[in-house]
Amino acid sequence: MSRYPIAAAIAATAIFLAFTGTARAEEPVNTGYFGDVAIKGYDPVAYFTENKAVEGSPEFTYRWLGATWQFASAEHRDQFMKEPTRYAPQYGGYCADGVSFGTVTTNIDPKAWRIIEDKLYLSYDPGAAEGLVKNPNKVVDSRKHWSEVEQTLLTEKASINWTKPSP
Repeated sequence: MSRYPIAAAIAATAIFLAFTGTARAEEPVNTGYFGDVAIKGYDPVAYFTENKAVEGSPEFTYRWLGATWQFASAEHRDQFMKEPTRYAPQYGGYCADGVSFGTVTTNIDPKAWRIIEDKLYLSYDPGAAEGLVKNPNKVVDSRKHWSEVEQTLLTEKASINWTKPSP
């Protein structure tokens, strides 16, 4: 029996849901080192509709998966609200190149992105983003490694929450 039954339950749920592709409250979202704004405040819908990285506005936000997502317009926010998994970056906005190696790279550059097979991938720099296109095995590898990377993120989150003193 695990010393951390809650962490074990979260891990089991994460593994099950990784195969179903269902978004859930425990899914990790990259909010950087500080705060709770996803993908550094960039509008995830704009990558698809405007084919470029566009900064979102605190005026147009939506809470999803425990993070605040910002949008350039109310229209983009509403599109995201209807189909968040269509527009949200893969791997919770963590660097797809890092995930392809089975590691976590928290620091991403929202201007370093690619849409591959109608999915948004973010990277830590433009070279890494271009590498996803030039080497399709990186996308395949990132898909293979995501469940273990996600497990690491969830375990770290659970252990942090577990060790916080009760109020």
